[in-house]
Amino acid sequence: MLLTLSTTHRPATDLGFLLHKNPARAQSTSVSTGVAHVFYPEADDDRCTAALLLEVDPIGLVRGSKGPSSEAFSLGQYVNDRPYAASSMLAVALGKVFASARRGVSKERPELVDSALPLEIHLPAMACRGGVEMAERFFAPLGWQVHAAVIPLDETFPDWGSSRYVDLRLTGDQRVADAVNHLYVGLPVLDDAKHYWVSNDEIDKLLRAGAGWLADHPDRDLITRRYLAHKGSLSRQAIPRLAEVDDAEPDALDDATAPSATAVGHDGADAAEADRPVPLAVQRHGAVLAALRSCGARRVIDLGCGSGALMPTLLSEPAFSEIVGVDVSHRALEEAARRLRLDCMPERQRSRLTLLQGALTYTDSRMAGYDAAVLMEVIEHLDPDRLPALEHAVFAAAAPATVIVTTPNVEHNVRYEHLPAGSMRHRDHRFEWTRGQFADWTDRVAERHGYDVRLLAVGSDDTEVGPPTQMAVFTRRPQQQTVPADTSPRPAAEGAA
Repeated sequence: MLLTLSTTHRPATDLGFLLHKNPARAQSTSVSTGVAHVFYPEADDDRCTAALLLEVDPIGLVRGSKGPSSEAFSLGQYVNDRPYAASSMLAVALGKVFASARRGVSKERPELVDSALPLEIHLPAMACRGGVEMAERFFAPLGWQVHAAVIPLDETFPDWGSSRYVDLRLTGDQRVADAVNHLYVGLPVLDDAKHYWVSNDEIDKLLRAGAGWLADHPDRDLITRRYLAHKGSLSRQAIPRLAEVDDAEPDALDDATAPSATAVGHDGADAAEADRPVPLAVQRHGAVLAALRSCGARRVIDLGCGSGALMPTLLSEPAFSEIVGVDVSHRALEEAARRLRLDCMPERQRSRLTLLQGALTYTDSRMAGYDAAVLMEVIEHLDPDRLPALEHAVFAAAAPATVIVTTPNVEHNVRYEHLPAGSMRHRDHRFEWTRGQFADWTDRVAERHGYDVRLLAVGSDDTEVGPPTQMAVFTRRPQQQTVPADTSPRPAAEGAA
């Protein structure tokens, strides 16, 4: 089975540095199913193509089979498509041969690791349950242009119909690491079969390969089930973990429905720029920053920071001497570090930032002592019965001087034309509150823990349904200090006996 990966980035031979395979020589690697060969059919400044050819040993596979003896001797064990059609076998070879490429590292070309290059991938024969449509569903949302054609069973006898194989060609601007990981997950998913036993460690493989893209894929759940061989117990573990590392803004409609900014320019170009809609996510970050400035915070902790969406905004504010991001997902924190480029951040900036793994529903001494805590689009991702635990951990144990909470206003959902009635804005939301429900919750929390609270609108405050995002700013009341009675001896008054 054959896979080719090409680029026209100049000089195109830089592809060899990103794949960690020298274009000047062919290389062979033993894998569990046979031998994987890497070679370059073309390699010059204008175009470079790396080819991965997996030479499967079907007899060796049968000899190593641990299945029932009756199955081991069936004809199907010897006559099959394994040596010819791309499947999970090619994915395993890809994972081993291009392991460094998948991690996105390159000592020789570090500046290209995070660059989107013009790429073309060709799989002349790929097993694909669901045909062209399924290939489109998997790759198109990832930014690929998909060119797929079903391969007939026999070109000589067209009446025999189509096979379950497609000739697939993908083109687009992508990071090489992302492209390789798309294939690593996509090959077994589209084949909808794996040639090896699937166990719990497959969940970690999926999370590593899917970092930064799978959590936000519209067919995330289908991909997860197929990759995990339709084992329900594994899927039920994997899907919540994917939700934790979702790199998308929790309000999936943020960019589409933000109100227009007020035009302040004097010429046509400035007015056109000013009239462009401001994404709700940007407005939310600005509202949080304004609240932090207003309370005079210097040490800020971002609780449930995910992959670091708010971090660039916080880092841009020189008044913040210390910024801490906390999230339960180690994968999300790794993505935040990559997104923020911590490895090449100037030392002065880097010294202000810390990323910590921790659960917001458990008391954690590391979260105490900060001027302000931010829970931006976090509470709606918790089951309602876990909110009291978060409340205790944040307001009672950590007890910062200011707590800022943002959450969607469910009443505003009717303004989203493409959101089905009764649906939530994000598939991982466990609830979405009306303005009244949010006000009731904030009042109870403030009263129980000695805070004052004010509610603010983020985004266009619709006269009928309110703003898309509602924000609460909790300010801790000064502790009442009781003056002890003065029992010290007093001098006697003049004339007293």
